[in-house]
Amino acid sequence: MRRYSGRFAPTPSGPLHFGSMIAAIASFCDARAHGGNWYVRIDDLDAPRVIAGVADGILRTLEAFSLHWDGRPLYQSANKQAYHCALHLLRTQGRVFPCACSRKEVRETGAPGAEGPVYSGACRNGLPAGQRARSLRLLVDNDTVTDFNDRLQGNIRQNLMTEVGDFVVYRSDGAFTYHFACVVDDALLGITDIVRGADLIDSTPRQILLQRLLGLPTPGYLHLPVAVNSDGEKLSKQTRAAPVDPSRAAEIIHAVLRFLGQHPPAELARWPAGTALDWAVKTWRRERLPAARAIASPNDSFSPVYS
Repeated sequence: MRRYSGRFAPTPSGPLHFGSMIAAIASFCDARAHGGNWYVRIDDLDAPRVIAGVADGILRTLEAFSLHWDGRPLYQSANKQAYHCALHLLRTQGRVFPCACSRKEVRETGAPGAEGPVYSGACRNGLPAGQRARSLRLLVDNDTVTDFNDRLQGNIRQNLMTEVGDFVVYRSDGAFTYHFACVVDDALLGITDIVRGADLIDSTPRQILLQRLLGLPTPGYLHLPVAVNSDGEKLSKQTRAAPVDPSRAAEIIHAVLRFLGQHPPAELARWPAGTALDWAVKTWRRERLPAARAIASPNDSFSPVYS
């Protein structure tokens, strides 16, 4: 059996917020409780979303919370050669094809699916005359059904053809998609266990299919409930979730552990961050995690207070 290797993979489009800390602390605790490694990967492939200096700020915040990672942080932007090699393998298998469809065209022609409209297959048999490719899509077989046992959410089953369709792996601007890059990166790091938010559960079958086609191992998955605001929206940069205040690290660790059903003592909120995390690792129990996809966030945003 391989040694447990987990990871936390934030996007440097804004500072960490309470929702980010749920994934960071849970993945850290699960890794350390199993005697494993915990890595940090900066998902900086989507250049228009990347904000200068944010990646360094994320790392400083993790350090302030005593979330100390193994090895050096990995940056997706440094892995493009590995992505091209993986894409070449799919090409040799005849598993990708060029597509000229715009997002608008996909919306207008696709039936409702797991995460938006299902691709209609318009370019499966070749590009329309006079049109240029906007992307490369993975060819999904008609009978492709992927299921996996999520360690918290239970059995997840998805018919990729009817719920997603042929999906984009590479765009004409030279950018690889999240699903594709994530699969390659996890294999490069030797990741055995992925603990992340349930907002990514519907994309997991795509990643498992890519793992199988590329001959890569499939990690174990545990999808946590995401924190939502008073409008039922996931806390994110897009919903203007407030950044966490590193000076309140122990309070935030306490709130995250309560959110995750770990029953921390009230005094933990006043301990040094490292001591609080030591308690969390020693008492970590997966069976206490709430098997929900979303839970209301605490009223306190734990953001810095400026005077």
